[in-house]
Amino acid sequence: MLRPEHPSARSLSGLVADFGLDTQGSLDGVYVTGVTLRSGEVQPGDLYVGVPGANSHGASYAAEAKAQGAVALLTDAAGAELAREVGLPTVLVDSPRAALGDVSAWVYRTSDHPPLLLGITGTNGKTSTAYILEGILRQLGLVTGLSTTAERHIGDLTVVSRLTTPEASEMHALLARMKESEVRAVVLEVSAQALSRNRVDGIVFDVVAFTNLSHDHLDDYADMEEYLEAKAAFFEPERGRRGVVSLDSPYGERVVDLSRIPVTTVSATPGVVGEWNLEILDETAAYTEFTLTGPEARSLTTRVPLIGWHMAANAGLAIVMLVEAGFELEAIGHALGDDGIVTYLPGRTERVSGDAGPSVYVDFGHSPDAFLNTLAAVRKFTPGRVIMVFGADGDRDATKRHEMGRVASEGSDILVVTDHHPRFEDPASIRATLIEGAGLADHQAELIEVSPPEKAIRHAVSIAKEGDSILWAGPGHQDYRDIRGERTPYSARAEAREALRESGWQ
Repeated sequence: MLRPEHPSARSLSGLVADFGLDTQGSLDGVYVTGVTLRSGEVQPGDLYVGVPGANSHGASYAAEAKAQGAVALLTDAAGAELAREVGLPTVLVDSPRAALGDVSAWVYRTSDHPPLLLGITGTNGKTSTAYILEGILRQLGLVTGLSTTAERHIGDLTVVSRLTTPEASEMHALLARMKESEVRAVVLEVSAQALSRNRVDGIVFDVVAFTNLSHDHLDDYADMEEYLEAKAAFFEPERGRRGVVSLDSPYGERVVDLSRIPVTTVSATPGVVGEWNLEILDETAAYTEFTLTGPEARSLTTRVPLIGWHMAANAGLAIVMLVEAGFELEAIGHALGDDGIVTYLPGRTERVSGDAGPSVYVDFGHSPDAFLNTLAAVRKFTPGRVIMVFGADGDRDATKRHEMGRVASEGSDILVVTDHHPRFEDPASIRATLIEGAGLADHQAELIEVSPPEKAIRHAVSIAKEGDSILWAGPGHQDYRDIRGERTPYSARAEAREALRESGWQ
């Protein structure tokens, strides 16, 4: 967890007075310097927040929090009763999770002179858009901060992420650390779960954006309508000042209709007209070139060093976000120059092979729509066969597995079904469902089942020839596998490179 290195202490009685809260115990002389809801991450001076959970109440760990230096507890009535004997001064709220964002913002003073705040939501493309946006901001000369599924950045400092969007207490600590480092623009990836579970409470974004909506996360939401409503909540006045909506999925128009803030639209889909429209000019294995045209015939021609029309669409969305944030389109074009956008996306159609032999890409995509776009992009630059290796998450949305298998078979010549994060599910059962889905495809790829993934990638490489491409979808940037609750160190990039070396490819 990244926190400010020089936090300023704030009076607990001041917090109580500002929010009109009830208390138990004496608050005299109590000052807090941080907030956390994880007892194992408490630092001296922290306000520990006890949140009710599925299996236990966070207040049950108040004694552990106190031993590590917590000076006070914020919780609900049930939590206060559980922690009564611990002896921490206690602040009472109806819902600790709902209060966490605003309380954290108060403790860390993140609302005071914040940097430019840019947020992105959607099923696919959030991480890619965030990295592209950060890249352009750096080319504009700004010190940047970034928080995505893959990484957190504070200027040149990088740490691996553990959640797409961290809990509100961690998010505000991160923003406070960014302010210390004189970050001028922050890009945040915001999941639907983050919006539903209060993780970005206490933050008002200058510009919010929507990429698309497709089948995913129906283990968390009853249906696509409820999933859409979770995303659309980003376009409320308490969340953002202005919005940018991509019309490249049918749900874009719905977000525009549901938005309660001013929005502008962008389209990269032929026949679908937005206020900004993107046209692909050239596609190579090294970059995608495009022209973005907006109101008053303003236009910008540039390129992004990524393959696929969808990556150009993400870049177009990022540029329109900056225009909505107040940057001149001409200034953006000048900063990009002749070479275009400079960016690196870890685990997003990332090529890990050398100049000779098959091209091998690792990708984080784990939804049918992500498979569709990435396979099409890889196919375009593959003179030989497309070999796909993939598995599916255990204990996650199982309703998309048949469609994942079907799309994978449609887009590949050889399909290697393997394991990903089985968690507490039976890996063989997950593979069987994916194979059933592959059988529903109109185009039947040659199907091979190989477990575990270390063997699967080696098998794929062993049958690949010069001119073939291998797309390993699912693990992307991740450095572990989750097996029965245990995170085992694991790198798809390292495994793929080793498999290539073992087969004699440099």
